[in-house]
Amino acid sequence: MNDDTSTDASAPALDLGPAARRVTGLLDAIDDSRLDGPTPCPDYAVRHLLGHLTGLATAFRDAALKDLGASTALPPDSALPVLGDDWREVLPRRLAEVAAAWRSADAWTGMTRAGGVDLPGEVAGAVALDELVIHGWDLARATGQPYEAEEAELRACAALLAPADDDPDRGSIFGPPVPVPDGAPLLDRVIGLSGRRPDWRPES
Repeated sequence: MNDDTSTDASAPALDLGPAARRVTGLLDAIDDSRLDGPTPCPDYAVRHLLGHLTGLATAFRDAALKDLGASTALPPDSALPVLGDDWREVLPRRLAEVAAAWRSADAWTGMTRAGGVDLPGEVAGAVALDELVIHGWDLARATGQPYEAEEAELRACAALLAPADDDPDRGSIFGPPVPVPDGAPLLDRVIGLSGRRPDWRPES
């Protein structure tokens, strides 16, 4: 007899699919006139953010597959990302590929590499999710679109971004945390932990 309530112990704990689809869902509303607009990432216009999303989706896809090479060796801040002319076709495909690659339990085991850094698979997967969630928010906010994330995703991001107890001002992979009011929504708290102002707008 099949038990629909049972879980597969070998299945990954985190699914990147919803976060990847959420980013894909933002793309149709981005016309060429928005590409040079500002984003919550101070050094990035929208075109750079889209280029970064394409690059990170490729890198973390290959990290999941343990296909280590040029895509997984390049530090993310080595140069401003370049957005290819075919980004409207390439980026959705890369987002689907990275989500599919991290559905394999093997992706979460052993060691891999991303951004030129060697990481345990489970850490790399959590970083990949965090990148999709945070940069998805960046893209939505920069282009005036609504954005929500699942609670499980946000809790995973909060755990990854939380400052070390012995250095609360150290900040995360994104930068020093920004204080948010007590009782703020979990999304705002995660965005603050990523070094961003949850109230950021293009005109701010």
